[in-house]
Amino acid sequence: MSATRYRRFLKLCEEWPLDETKKGRDLGTFLRHKVAHAFREGENTQLSDPEKCDQMYESLSRINNNVNRERFPRTKDTSFTGVTVEECRMLLATGSMQQMDEQKKGLWKTLMERFSSKPEDVTPEKAPENKR
Repeated sequence: MSATRYRRFLKLCEEWPLDETKKGRDLGTFLRHKVAHAFREGENTQLSDPEKCDQMYESLSRINNNVNRERFPRTKDTSFTGVTVEECRMLLATGSMQQMDEQKKGLWKTLMERFSSKPEDVTPEKAPENKR
């Protein structure tokens, strides 16, 4: 029976879309990691709680198949803040997150990084000559 569960989770992982804008931190990557961890021995893995495993699969399958999205359609494509889906995607993209992290640095930290760089190695050809 564990083999069937394993194959169902593998199929779900194959169907789950990857978000290229969130490299390494999207739900598809997280799901694949958790399935690999839970089924370390593949089809031979012994599950401690098969009912919980089945519940998780059903929940993830409903999310993947947009069951609630189709059952409860949205009247508007914005949130309560007025931000559209595309604007949210842009804000949550890895590049945008890195830019925000840079902006969060305080003035002191930015100045320390800028002025504490190591001086370049001075070679004899580039060294200023001592004239007396």
